[in-house]
Amino acid sequence: MTTILKCDKRDFQEDSNKIDSFRLYSDVSRIRNGIRPKNLNFDLRLLNPGQFSAPYHFHRYAEELFMVISGSMTMRTPDGLEIITNGDIVFFEMGETGSHQFFNHGTEPCIYLDIRTFIGFDICEYPDSGKILIAPSFEIFNKESTLSYFEGEKNIIEKWNKIKNKNK
Repeated sequence: MTTILKCDKRDFQEDSNKIDSFRLYSDVSRIRNGIRPKNLNFDLRLLNPGQFSAPYHFHRYAEELFMVISGSMTMRTPDGLEIITNGDIVFFEMGETGSHQFFNHGTEPCIYLDIRTFIGFDICEYPDSGKILIAPSFEIFNKESTLSYFEGEKNIIEKWNKIKNKNK
């Protein structure tokens, strides 16, 4: 099925659970029109002046492509800061080298298309804060609290014996 999202039907709404300095708006016309991609996710975003898109992050299992439609913003990557403007296209590969964050340094809103692959799940890492996010469940963990594979697996025979005794 083909669906056209007309530019005069845009409906930018603030993304839920945002905080000051991270107020991002997304066009909800895609969802309203019943478009729910399986592998190629996309959103039209609006970033107001003085706002950041999201915390600095990278994806382990998703590639992203951004195209600035109007306005400009400053992009942060492992290489530093760079201004991108209308017509610019930026590709972010999977992994740490694809880390990114946007900030609207200007006086006008910046509208951009955010396209990303999706294979059913993703893991995002946030280098500034040491967090890991598992998508789509949006569970967030501290990367510093990693455990070994067999952590907490001691006394397995006792656990089995309890189960056997319970079933008698």
